[in-house]
Amino acid sequence: MSVRIYQTHDKRAYASLLLLADESWDMIERYLERGEMYVLDDDGVKAEIVVCDEGCGVLEIKNLAVLPQCQRHGYGRALVAFVRARYAGEYRVLTVGTGDSPLTVPFYERCGFHRSHRVKDFFIENYDHPIYEGGVRLTDMVYLAQDI
Repeated sequence: MSVRIYQTHDKRAYASLLLLADESWDMIERYLERGEMYVLDDDGVKAEIVVCDEGCGVLEIKNLAVLPQCQRHGYGRALVAFVRARYAGEYRVLTVGTGDSPLTVPFYERCGFHRSHRVKDFFIENYDHPIYEGGVRLTDMVYLAQDI
């Protein structure tokens, strides 16, 4: 079977994947219904991405997750490239907000994003418990952007 990326409207069916990228279901619900969700299937679903129209020509990646055993196989990069191609001409900028993590920020930079700005104390003010990734406690939300 070849890799297939397709849109799904049954977003809650992928809750376990969504929770890999954002461990708070309350936070996920803030964007899930208004977002467009795509899944990547390569002999079974391996990854998902949710994007939202943030207005003024900005499309934001709200959630991108790859099954742990499938990471570092190019699935995340393939979803970012798919979104960039799918929405080219409709939006001027693709953004993503993430924790200042040694795992996620370098991934997005390798995908062509550059640091844009940060929201101080986002994770402290929006989560009821400390969030750690790659051994680092996340405090600020780091935004990255690229033209599409």
